[in-house]
Amino acid sequence: MSTTDTTPEITDSHCHLDFPDFEGQLDEIVARAARAGVTRMVTICTRLKNEPAVRAIAEAHAPVFYAAGTHPMSAAEEPMATVEELLALARHPKFVGIGETGLDYHYTADSAEVQQRSLRVHIRAAQETGLPLIIHARAADDDMARILAEEYQRAPYSCVMHCFSSSPALARAALDLGFYLSMSGIAAFPKSQELRDIFAAAPLDRLLVETDAPYLAPPPHRGRRNEPAYTAHTARVGAELFGLDYADFAARTQANFDRLFTKAARFKAAA
Repeated sequence: MSTTDTTPEITDSHCHLDFPDFEGQLDEIVARAARAGVTRMVTICTRLKNEPAVRAIAEAHAPVFYAAGTHPMSAAEEPMATVEELLALARHPKFVGIGETGLDYHYTADSAEVQQRSLRVHIRAAQETGLPLIIHARAADDDMARILAEEYQRAPYSCVMHCFSSSPALARAALDLGFYLSMSGIAAFPKSQELRDIFAAAPLDRLLVETDAPYLAPPPHRGRRNEPAYTAHTARVGAELFGLDYADFAARTQANFDRLFTKAARFKAAA
């Protein structure tokens, strides 16, 4: 019996396998993930010019899916994405989400206007494709809540607030729209009790887990390079929050991922 027959399966819903940190190591990274029960990964393209390289990773590794968009911190440096461009990318069978996109006023508040325009382009693509929007939000809670709600009123769409570490108010605004919150390694940091409280107050059927690798490694790997296998450490913290066995929490997050990332779920069924 293999490890993955006995280890509960989970999905790393957000990582960056094209980053230089993983160069030449992807076979080993994917194998270590499988041994930890991480049987699927969504690798995220943050600049559309890099999409061919990210797509190639998904094509070369069976457990890997991908998404693409323009990261808000790059929005002022990159050509403005178009809805048509994103729709064309979405035709690939392993392209399962739109983004990451969003707003980041922590380091790049000077590009707020272009970030907002880019965000709305990505939302339109999510509305037209039916694929989930993948949101990065930092230090922009009010504008983020307003734009998400305005666009949802125009046409519904699905969405995950990736690596959620914002306010209870933005969490509630997202949940009220039917969106999902994703737990990263930040939720496992000792000083993140307020963030853990936000997740504990959320409906269990609206939570995902992720690494955001190579960033934000959870304990006991904090301060080192993160990788998809470490999703299991964050998921164990989530299980503790809800008083669940790890296997039960893992199964719930798998069901949540399948409900949101329906294209990835169908691909698994058809494989």
